[in-house]
Amino acid sequence: MLNSTFTSRIPLMKHFFSFLSKNQSNIYRVFLFVICTFLVIYLLPKGGQFKYTFQKGKPWQYENLYAPFSFTIKKSEEDLTTERTTIRENAIPYFDYNGSVVTESFNQFEQLLNTTYVDSLFTVPKSSVKSLGVQFLEDVYRFGVLSEVNTQDDDDLVYLKKGNEIDEIAYSQIIKKEEIPEKIARFIQQQNAEAYSDLLKILLNRSSIPNVTANNKLTEAAIASELDAINPNQGIIEKGGRIIAKGEVVEGNTYQILSSLRDEFQSQVWSKSNRFWLIFGYAMLVSLVFLMLFLFLRKYRLEIFNNSTKVTFIFFNVVLMVFLTTIVVKLDAKYVYVVPLCILPLIVKAFFDPRLGLYVHVLTLLLLGFVVPNSFEFLFLQIIAGIVTILTVSELYRRANLFISVGQITLVYIIGYFAFFIIQEGNLELIQWENFGYFVLAGLATLFAHPLIYLYEKVFGLVSDVSLLELSDTNSKLLKELSNKAPGTFHHSLNVANLAEAAANEIGANAMLVRVGALYHDIGKMENPTNFTENQLSGYNAHDELDPKESANIIIDHVIKGIEIARRRNLPDRVIDFIRTHHGTSVVYYFYKKEEQQNGTANIKDFQYPGPIPFSKETAILMMADSVEAASKSLKDPTSSKIDTFVEKIVDGQTEQGQFLNANITFKEIQVIKKVLKKKLNNIYHLRVEYPE
Repeated sequence: MLNSTFTSRIPLMKHFFSFLSKNQSNIYRVFLFVICTFLVIYLLPKGGQFKYTFQKGKPWQYENLYAPFSFTIKKSEEDLTTERTTIRENAIPYFDYNGSVVTESFNQFEQLLNTTYVDSLFTVPKSSVKSLGVQFLEDVYRFGVLSEVNTQDDDDLVYLKKGNEIDEIAYSQIIKKEEIPEKIARFIQQQNAEAYSDLLKILLNRSSIPNVTANNKLTEAAIASELDAINPNQGIIEKGGRIIAKGEVVEGNTYQILSSLRDEFQSQVWSKSNRFWLIFGYAMLVSLVFLMLFLFLRKYRLEIFNNSTKVTFIFFNVVLMVFLTTIVVKLDAKYVYVVPLCILPLIVKAFFDPRLGLYVHVLTLLLLGFVVPNSFEFLFLQIIAGIVTILTVSELYRRANLFISVGQITLVYIIGYFAFFIIQEGNLELIQWENFGYFVLAGLATLFAHPLIYLYEKVFGLVSDVSLLELSDTNSKLLKELSNKAPGTFHHSLNVANLAEAAANEIGANAMLVRVGALYHDIGKMENPTNFTENQLSGYNAHDELDPKESANIIIDHVIKGIEIARRRNLPDRVIDFIRTHHGTSVVYYFYKKEEQQNGTANIKDFQYPGPIPFSKETAILMMADSVEAASKSLKDPTSSKIDTFVEKIVDGQTEQGQFLNANITFKEIQVIKKVLKKKLNNIYHLRVEYPE
């Protein structure tokens, strides 16, 4: 019984594993969707969303608003800053009074008097001098002597700490060290002691030791205590009270009341009873954003949609930008514009295309609308900056373009912020100039795109225009090897690269990618270069002694060998695609006809390239340029009409064979490519238009 049950389950398990195997890409995309949604929800602020949107200086667009519950009005950050500044400015400083220094001063005076006083030189008794000195020191040390320079005015109050007692006195009551000589002179004059004034001056100057010092630690502690005692609230709005009427301008105290209501609403909504519903609501909105991204890729970028690595790369960058912005907002929301969000469209454009870059940027900003304060202003500035990024950085591998774009991005930020501030405040009195510094930092941080692109290339195996520029260098090791081993093939590749690049520029395809693909498309011919006519210098052709099938296999194998060489040399997959597809499923027609002539019949599959056929505009362009350039070498006495005819014949033949069915290229674009190829070949052969006689 058990065996039969187990046996019956085997087909089900096989069916299950077969289902997993066939749908592993879809399963992975669902997994990626769920994980990214969960991470973004986790990063979003834990609070409800206030259903009203308002801006300072703009009219209230909704119906009259009444308080749904009682809440306190919070003071604005400007008011709190002013209050803190006032506390610091009016803070009473503390000073320490050192009594041991006073005792030391009296002892020093007595010792100096005993040493200096000589009976034969002075007519005044020593006791009288001592009495006057003690009287002066007692008067000076009543509130002490201060040696430090302080910013207090004479009328300012200060606290003088003597042991455990603290006296509140005027700052002027403390004697300053520099005031001692003048005070001694005045004392001598008052006591009519001019006869021995020199002696008193020497003794009292040396004995008046500073004993008062500023106690900054105690002063700061007192200030901190007052700052902690600041009440962040300025009043209460009772439930049912009218807050604002329709059409009323949101400004001043009304703006602060609305802000307080929004903060209170968000904190009250996020409670245990409705936490599940809030998370569910966030999940729906975040899911919609990621779903729109999937649908866009599925409809307009199917190649990317079917590539799990590329989809992961895009979703990773979206989550990364949400993560960075959330961290900055939690630390201090005023630094939110330092986050270089324009790197996102820049990087996506570098690896894919501008349209996808802008689309991903906008969707990311929709998610950040839940995180940042003043979301409308933030979204407006970031979307405009993203558009500028897409429009200005046309060739990322040109360093000057990136610097120019950074300057334009920074300028857009500054102009946009300036305009918003004028609209909201109506003047420039309270403008926060440090924000312009944040915009400059954000622009400069965009320069980090280059090292980030390099890192992504290594981690995700993607290729950007920067890498393509490096690969297009004909002095690279692989191309040098090609030029040494197969100089004819190398020259052919250069000609194809020039033709293909010109055609790509004309129809708006990726010219740099086409050029690189053309340079490397025939590297498989390095294995046996003399088997290909362009490398046969002596006139000897090995194929004359071979069977047509064998010759065809040798010719066809250069594609497979090219792929193997490319993989060994770590060429990117996007370049290897050109090697795989540049002959598509075409036929080695010369040897096919030769086999047919020799044996009367031939199997076309024995003479057919394995494919695949081109699947992009770029690979289709290379197929046309490669075939036309190779065939042009066989033209005898080339003329403009001959070139036009054979270009039409070759490209039309490839079209009829269905070689371009998988390439997203139109008939109109094919016609444009033909014109470019004809023009270029005419220039190569230095031909002019044939005029009728």
